[in-house]
Amino acid sequence: MRTTIIAGNWKMNFGPQQASRFTAEILPELDKIIRQHPSMLSILCPPSISLSAVHQVMQSIPTHGIELGAQNMYFEDKGAFTGETAPEMVKELCSAVILGHSERRNYFHETDELVNKKVHAALHYGLLPIVCIGENTEQYELGETQSVIRDQIHRSLAGLDAEQASQIVIAYEPIWAIGTGKAATASEANMVIHYIRYVYSEIYGADAAQAIRILYGGSVTSANIGEFLAYPDIDGGLIGGASIKPDFVEIVRKSAEIVKK
Repeated sequence: MRTTIIAGNWKMNFGPQQASRFTAEILPELDKIIRQHPSMLSILCPPSISLSAVHQVMQSIPTHGIELGAQNMYFEDKGAFTGETAPEMVKELCSAVILGHSERRNYFHETDELVNKKVHAALHYGLLPIVCIGENTEQYELGETQSVIRDQIHRSLAGLDAEQASQIVIAYEPIWAIGTGKAATASEANMVIHYIRYVYSEIYGADAAQAIRILYGGSVTSANIGEFLAYPDIDGGLIGGASIKPDFVEIVRKSAEIVKK
């Protein structure tokens, strides 16, 4: 049985003080929910400047099944890369890292090849990579979703061995649904996620395709999370805007109710 993952991408919100307060507010209730559902995992991903502050709060409040993740990292071990964070630095505080988010690809021109280097670096340092893929509005309207998804998988996740291929988490985030208030329908998301498993099985085999966790992201709220998790191919959500609101706890709660069934 695959673990259900509800990850919160706080994006560029919450400096250290505000991040500490928010984490302290939501952790006890999150812990209460997840302790009753050992097949669930929640990952909090604050901005890099707030990672240490959130880590301190998480160390002071004992929890189960709640982990800390970074929103990005570089692939080099060290060096003259001003503004970047090395994998080993991330590993000191985090167990997971988001890679290839559409905002990184669009605003900072990250390519599939760069994302691939980061994926290999994350795995080398024992970090769980949450690799984002998805089509933009134009590609969606032209019916190019499958070809875009296929290319992103082949390039962003190239060169893995069998064990690594099974450890990856993929987040399908249709770019046209991120921050727009428009979510893909649950059936649309499921069709794409089913296709992701199909492409992954072509590359790495059926076992790896069944083992990877695939999340949906794009205007997910407590009101619609149940629709997505009703499909067995969808293993959770990468939550954006709702992750910095009390609604994040409700998303985890509703997810737990579905997992319980």
